[in-house]
Amino acid sequence: MAKRKRTTNQAVIDRFISEGRGQGVGSKYKPWLLIQDVASQGLANRIKGWKTNRVHHLHSNLELNYFYVLEWSPIICDIREQYPLLPLEETLAIAEQIGISHPKDPKTQEPIVMTTDFVITVRQKIGVIEHVRTIKSAKDLQSERTVQKLEIERQYWQSRDMNWGIVTEHEIPERLARNIDWVHPFLNVEDLSTISESEIRRITTALTLRVVEEHESLASIAADCDDKLGLEPGIGLSVARHLIANRSWLIDINKSINPSEPLVLLANPLVVNQKLGGVG
Repeated sequence: MAKRKRTTNQAVIDRFISEGRGQGVGSKYKPWLLIQDVASQGLANRIKGWKTNRVHHLHSNLELNYFYVLEWSPIICDIREQYPLLPLEETLAIAEQIGISHPKDPKTQEPIVMTTDFVITVRQKIGVIEHVRTIKSAKDLQSERTVQKLEIERQYWQSRDMNWGIVTEHEIPERLARNIDWVHPFLNVEDLSTISESEIRRITTALTLRVVEEHESLASIAADCDDKLGLEPGIGLSVARHLIANRSWLIDINKSINPSEPLVLLANPLVVNQKLGGVG
């Protein structure tokens, strides 16, 4: 996809607002900045969300890793990325009040609309609450200019009594993020479009019995199931990823998943299902 002209002026801001950027919730939300709007040095990602059922625009690998953590959390029910700090006049006033330069478009020298990386809706016992998080590497926080811009952002959200915070790579569990990256494309049955639901159930039973009873690598068990069940190579492993993604297989998600090693299940889902089926 061709990159758009990366210049900002009032006409561009007005167009973004008219397009619904930074508005809506859930599947209806539209990020203020799409990946084609920003120079990303090859680190940008477009990924279909589990919780929102829409494509998320993530502008760095650090944002992507944090997104995976949010996707896995059972208490997160909405994720809105690249959220605009509007109206522009408000951040301009904050910058003037604290005596720092407001971010500008390097080409037009006009002030830009600042954004927060994530606005997160968190499920509570009663109702929901919203948290705001900006993602920065620990190294970036050593930059005085970065700290200045963060102070504008902090004051903006403070005036709205919002829970705002900074997340660095030190707060993101890397193993969990890598594991979710591996299973993320396989959450739904539709993601396994080459096989039917009845076939998935048959494969699930065969895989689960082998994983529970045998001390073999996940890859070898999956490949053997492919062969014995007459499946295309790779189907068994795809179903295994599906079972982890939807928590049918409970594992320690903070331990690295290595298909060339045995997979340890925390409970035997076949036994659990049998017990539940016998109730009543």
